[in-house]
Amino acid sequence: MIGRLRGAVAEVGEEDALIDVMGVGYVVRCGARTLSRLPEIGGEALVHVETQWSEQTGTTLYGFLSRDERRAFVMLRAIQGVGPKAALAVLDVLAPVELASAVARDDKALVARAQGVGPKLAQRIVTELKDKPLHDGPVAAFHAGIAGPKPAAPSASGEATAALMGLGVAEPSARRVVEAALGRLGEDAEPAALIKAALQELGR
Repeated sequence: MIGRLRGAVAEVGEEDALIDVMGVGYVVRCGARTLSRLPEIGGEALVHVETQWSEQTGTTLYGFLSRDERRAFVMLRAIQGVGPKAALAVLDVLAPVELASAVARDDKALVARAQGVGPKLAQRIVTELKDKPLHDGPVAAFHAGIAGPKPAAPSASGEATAALMGLGVAEPSARRVVEAALGRLGEDAEPAALIKAALQELGR
């Protein structure tokens, strides 16, 4: 079983990437969020891999840029009715820490924003992921932090994504271009700068 790949990004498609590891090309299925954060062609990537097999498709490698994302994918796939496509769609909409927050608040509407995830499946996801360690931080401390009366201030990337959605950009596309802009400008970028850079990404 392949658990991790380190190699050059050879190709990036709409649903997968080709990672060249010492001359061997591995096709890795990824969500839009992951694909948008990969290095440019020729750049080195470290991809955490979940290997799955089915009679219909054979062996498929699913790639993520963090262990938390891979862990969340595995937990989502363990839920009845959640296939790989739906699991990737959830992680396109919600990073693991955001998914943990939604689960802790029983916010099935937020989970249902993922493409292909209806209200009933979203409720099942929220119910079955209760108290599951979706990220490396202590679950209890994280839950206590989000349960207080004062909500956390939105991140710059969150503000930029919301602004693009207000302009009519679909949420997956908004998140993708904001992630790309964040990669160019750095973690300390202001929302206004992120919005401008993300709009430039959309125009490419």
